[in-house]
Amino acid sequence: MSSDGKLMEMLTGYAASHQHPFNVFVHMLGIPTIMLGVLIPLTWAGTEVGGLMLNLAHVAMLGFFVFYLTLDRLFAVVFLVFALFLAQLAGYIGEKPLAISGTVAAAAFFGGYVAQFVGHAVEKSMPVLVKHPIQANLAAPFFTVVELFKILGLRDELFRRVQREIRHEL
Repeated sequence: MSSDGKLMEMLTGYAASHQHPFNVFVHMLGIPTIMLGVLIPLTWAGTEVGGLMLNLAHVAMLGFFVFYLTLDRLFAVVFLVFALFLAQLAGYIGEKPLAISGTVAAAAFFGGYVAQFVGHAVEKSMPVLVKHPIQANLAAPFFTVVELFKILGLRDELFRRVQREIRHEL
């Protein structure tokens, strides 16, 4: 399957259960919040490399970036900018005492997931997380970037194709 085919398959699968504006809004906030909750503990393990502090949060975000490059270069680069900012924020919070950073991480992680389930309840659709938990967690940050492009009216033809595919599948 070509990268375009793989991208379209992922976008249509995701978009089909994220049509309601409230659900999309909740995901735009909830997914970065979940990511922050995951990244904070990852910042606790790091080392200096060539004068730069590198931690597992940076490594994880770079791994996601490499995977996303196989789907779409532009979306992947925008993700990387966003992800490195989020990793830096996580590092700042991660430097706080464990009682503070751990509480923020747990609240962000669990609060973000609660928000996702509320959004899907409003949409009356099953969260992808329930059906495909690994795929959902790997793809969700990518879809946040994709949705941002859609909101900004960028790459409209891609989103029209996605909607045509969804209507065709129904």
